[in-house]
Amino acid sequence: MNLIELCENLVKDVYMHFDASHDFQHIERVRKNAFEIADTEPIADREIIELAVLLHDVSDPKYSTAEKQEEERIIKQLNLSEEKIAKVKEVIKAISFNGGHEVKADTLEAKIVRDADRLDAIGAVGIARTFAYGGAKGRLLYDASETPRENMSVEEYRTKKTASVTHFYEKLLKLSEGMQTQKGKELAVERHAFMELFLENLRKETGEYI
Repeated sequence: MNLIELCENLVKDVYMHFDASHDFQHIERVRKNAFEIADTEPIADREIIELAVLLHDVSDPKYSTAEKQEEERIIKQLNLSEEKIAKVKEVIKAISFNGGHEVKADTLEAKIVRDADRLDAIGAVGIARTFAYGGAKGRLLYDASETPRENMSVEEYRTKKTASVTHFYEKLLKLSEGMQTQKGKELAVERHAFMELFLENLRKETGEYI
């Protein structure tokens, strides 16, 4: 069993306990996106990219009460060099949106994985994931009386149970403009437009301005 196979087996045991918005299918889609972007960036370290993709949500605070515990546990079993561990962690740290308080993606690998993950948060899949997560957390589909927040702390972003459609305005519609790679920007255009069309049709069907 090679390094990637070992890591994949270890993370699957974690993701199987998450809802459909952050399960292993999400990881597989992000990996596909990352490789598509990396194909246009030949100097990128694909091993670092793949390890970061596989590990990036295992200690997601939405699901973990002991932040970083699973990430550290799995990394220890991979017998990576300190240099590789640092690179993988740097990529993972740069992925999260954090209510707009994101860490700058300084490396090419971080830019690729961030774009790959955010591509899976928009478009048709992004819409499906948003409502899957909202359903798992008992959130309203939409709330026309709710005003999307422009400025919020990381804590406010993570703890307030806003309606699923509000999440589009607080995060998802902002992601395309923040893509870090040229390929990521290109891939985001159609997905962003599809979300706009979805929201337009939702407004028509509900008779609400949401």
